[in-house]
Amino acid sequence: MIHAAIVTLSDKGFRGEREDESGKIIRELITGIGAVVDHYELLPDEQTGISAALKRLSDSGSIDLIITTGGTGVAPRDVTPEATRAVLDRELPGMAEAMRAESLRKTPRAMISRAVAGIRKQTLIVNLPGSPKAVRENLAVLLPALPHAIEKIKGDTGDCGSS
Repeated sequence: MIHAAIVTLSDKGFRGEREDESGKIIRELITGIGAVVDHYELLPDEQTGISAALKRLSDSGSIDLIITTGGTGVAPRDVTPEATRAVLDRELPGMAEAMRAESLRKTPRAMISRAVAGIRKQTLIVNLPGSPKAVRENLAVLLPALPHAIEKIKGDTGDCGSS
């Protein structure tokens, strides 16, 4: 079983001015790969607060996967990638590249996504965009690889194979 946390980053959502549709979609999709959402949090677009939440969750030892949504674009308050990079031990650029490549097939706007993915301790952290449509598209690309990635992060020494 994968123990997951969803962290939504939105000033409007934090102030109660917008419902978090993206967080709901993430919950729905990751339960399909056997994940259970142990934690949900909605935060404003503040780099120090985002980094602190990612550290707290990954350092707890009880969360295998943290998925963030929001703050990955180029607006002045989009600081999720910086907050994430500040806490990562290792980056996994292939995940972000795969999301952008698939999204580019649908919209040229995908090239301005700055989402990152990486590992802190034994937790996989993945940034997703904030729009519900983009969350569905980006997470669909990652879902087949997430269980295997988490097994490896947790220390599985079996062969990776090609599937």
